[in-house]
Amino acid sequence: MKKRGLFVIASLILMLISATLQAGGLKILFIGDSITDGNWGSGDGKPSSERTLWDMNHIYGHGFMYLCASHYLGEYPQYEYEFFNRGISGNSLYDLEKRWQEDVLDINPDVLSILVGINDINRYLHGDRTSPFDFDAWDKKYRELLDRARQENPNLKIVLASPFVAPTGNMSENKDFRKYDKIVERCSAIVEEIARDYKAVYLPYRQMFNDLLQRDPTSQNTYWIWDGVHPTAAGHQRMADLWIRQVDRERILRP
Repeated sequence: MKKRGLFVIASLILMLISATLQAGGLKILFIGDSITDGNWGSGDGKPSSERTLWDMNHIYGHGFMYLCASHYLGEYPQYEYEFFNRGISGNSLYDLEKRWQEDVLDINPDVLSILVGINDINRYLHGDRTSPFDFDAWDKKYRELLDRARQENPNLKIVLASPFVAPTGNMSENKDFRKYDKIVERCSAIVEEIARDYKAVYLPYRQMFNDLLQRDPTSQNTYWIWDGVHPTAAGHQRMADLWIRQVDRERILRP
C-alpha cells in the first residue's frame, strides 16, 4: 500500500509539472536600442505596435537577442519559453520610459534584459554641452523604471548590460571618442552598481569588447564592431555567449 501511495503521489507531481509546462513557460523580454533591435518585425525604427509579428522569420531581429532566443528555444523546447524583442533603434533611456507601460509592464515578463545608454551619450555630445552629462539623473531614471517593473512583478529577474563604444570604423577618427569612452565608462559603472543593488545579472559588454580588441586583433579593426557602436555578426555572437553564460550561472532560466 505504501508503494502504491508513493506511486500515486509521484504521478500527481508529474501531472502538475506537465500542466505547468503546457500552460506556457517563462517570458523573457529584451529592450534597448538598435543593438537589441536588429530590425525585428521589419521595424526600421518603428514603434512596437507598428511592427510585423506574423512573419516568424523576423520576430527577433538579427542580433544577440536572436541568438539567445535561438539557443534556449532550440535546446529546451520542453520549457516553452516565450521571447520578446522590444529594442528600438535610436532609443535612449528616456525613450524607454515613454514606452515602458506598453513594451514592458503590459507584457509582464519573468525576465527583463536591458541594454541602453549609447544614444543618451550621443545626443549629449551632439547637443548643448554647456553643462556636464547628468549621471545622477540617468541613474535615478534607470532605477525608477526597474522599480515600476518590480512593482508589477516582485519576482522579476533582471539582466543589465553595460553600454559600450570602441575606436573602430568611423569612430576611430572621431575627435570625440575619448569623451564618448569616458562617459560610457561612468555609465557602465552606474549600471554595475544598479545591478548589485537590484540583485540583477550584470553583463560587462564594455570590458568584453575592450578585451576582444586587445586579445584578438585582426587585420581590420571593424571585425568585432564595425562603426564603433554596432557589433558585427562576430560581436553579436560573443554578446550572446556572455548573456547565456551569465544567466545560466545564476540559473535564471534553467531549473
